[in-house]
Amino acid sequence: MIKHDIVVVGGGLAGMRAAVEAAERGADVAIVSKMHPVRSHSGAAQGGINAALGNVGEDSPENHAFDCVKGSDYLGDQDAIEAMAEDAPRQIIWLEHRGCIFSRLPDGRIAQRPFGGAGVPRTCYSADVTGLVILHSLWEQLERFQVKVYEEFFATALCVEDGIGTGITAYNMRTGELELVQSKATIFATGGAGRVYAKTTNGYASTGDGMAICYRAGVPLMDMEFVQFHPTSLKENGVLLSEAARGEGAYLLNKDGERFMFKYAPNKGELASRDVVSRAEWTEIMEGRGVDGCVFLDLRHLGREKILERLPQIRELALDATGKDAIDTPIPILPGMHYTMGGIATDKNGATQVPGVYAAGECACVSVHGANRLGGNSLLETIVFGHRSATHAANYVKSIGEVRASERTFKSERDRLDGILARTGGERHPVARKAINKAMSDYAFIFRNESELKQGINELQQVREMAQTMTTSDKSKTFNTDLIGLLETEFLMDISMPMMAGALNRTESRGAQSRTDFPERDDVNWMKHTLMHYKGATADPEADYSRKVTVTKFQPEVRTY
Repeated sequence: MIKHDIVVVGGGLAGMRAAVEAAERGADVAIVSKMHPVRSHSGAAQGGINAALGNVGEDSPENHAFDCVKGSDYLGDQDAIEAMAEDAPRQIIWLEHRGCIFSRLPDGRIAQRPFGGAGVPRTCYSADVTGLVILHSLWEQLERFQVKVYEEFFATALCVEDGIGTGITAYNMRTGELELVQSKATIFATGGAGRVYAKTTNGYASTGDGMAICYRAGVPLMDMEFVQFHPTSLKENGVLLSEAARGEGAYLLNKDGERFMFKYAPNKGELASRDVVSRAEWTEIMEGRGVDGCVFLDLRHLGREKILERLPQIRELALDATGKDAIDTPIPILPGMHYTMGGIATDKNGATQVPGVYAAGECACVSVHGANRLGGNSLLETIVFGHRSATHAANYVKSIGEVRASERTFKSERDRLDGILARTGGERHPVARKAINKAMSDYAFIFRNESELKQGINELQQVREMAQTMTTSDKSKTFNTDLIGLLETEFLMDISMPMMAGALNRTESRGAQSRTDFPERDDVNWMKHTLMHYKGATADPEADYSRKVTVTKFQPEVRTY
């Protein structure tokens, strides 16, 4: 048995920030990660991290908070949003003091660029590789504090004894054995669930692990119907082309060479919120003003020097995938699944309803993004709530005595994994995953309606039956990637139904939830969060709408850009 006071599940930005904060506070902390931390998907974040520094125009945390509330289509909890906006400048300074290299203004201050939905340039950045730069800076801090990292450990279950969290079980890929990892506090920081869709900007590891593990253990998932489709993913492979391009002045063009965004967002154009831009693009495509199912991102007018200085990775990604050089050619793009606004339900300290269990980053729903996340707030969320959850967890572990090791969960999981490896005759897990991807992509895309969502639920129910008998062709234990793929597919199966069912239940259009049969936002009936409770591997989730949206100072208004 492995034993630590605090175990962080996931080694991306939220996980590393949490681990560093816990270590600075003197806690016995370790990270459990299915991959090397610097390979985490956080490294793919390009555009930047928001903070009201006011280096390019007047700004304040209150302005930042208002932009987030408006961007969330008034579904975000305003107390949590205010806490994030208030803490943002301190966290940027914290990162800078630990060696994070930000791009600079001529006078030496941290540079800030415009991003969608922001009233002022607020996004701090490191060219167009911001996530990677912060990730490596935090890795250095892990090394500094000699935080133990259990790399290539695949978490399978949350342990709950006497009503409190007592750690996790994890498959040790190197030895092939299941490990019991006991802890007084467990912080989930496992990222998003992009792989539930056929095309996504997310990495292959983004399979909703932490969400599904907590969901199975009785922690509700919140607002899972709100899925962000990024306006600019490469048509060829779904890879992200950062909002930084539009922040630096890139245009969106249809087949006629028209900058169409001002038809949909007269004031903001290409820098409207992401849900608005994605719907506009998809409308252009559906109405025949696209080319082969896409529109174009045009950087040509920015000039070679600016592109190479501020957007080098965007140019390189497009060149590798399309053979087209963004310096002189528009790039084919279309909306792609990018971010899960929903996740593990927490309070503004990252605490779940199970004492000792926390979540931070994309796997959590605080809710600071509500129905739509603003660009630059995802990196900020990882840092702010990684810090907040670790602070709360460090205080919590000091207040309790020893916790009981969950031999019960360990035995149950060991029997379950042995049973999976012993199965024969069932369907292979890639078949089930492909069916999940198809159902989500066909019926829960940018525009939704009742009949399609019901069809999607029906198809997911059929896949769920298949998932109960999935088999592996590899029956070995050590580095069994076939087994890992099956377990990830089970996770995707578990979280796809709350997404689809939540979208069906919510009879309104708000942010990323766009219902063609209910085109208006309904503040009278739907200023509340969706909580989904797990009812078993073969049952539909139970929906609960008792949690109201927290409103402090910003009353709901019509959202226009």
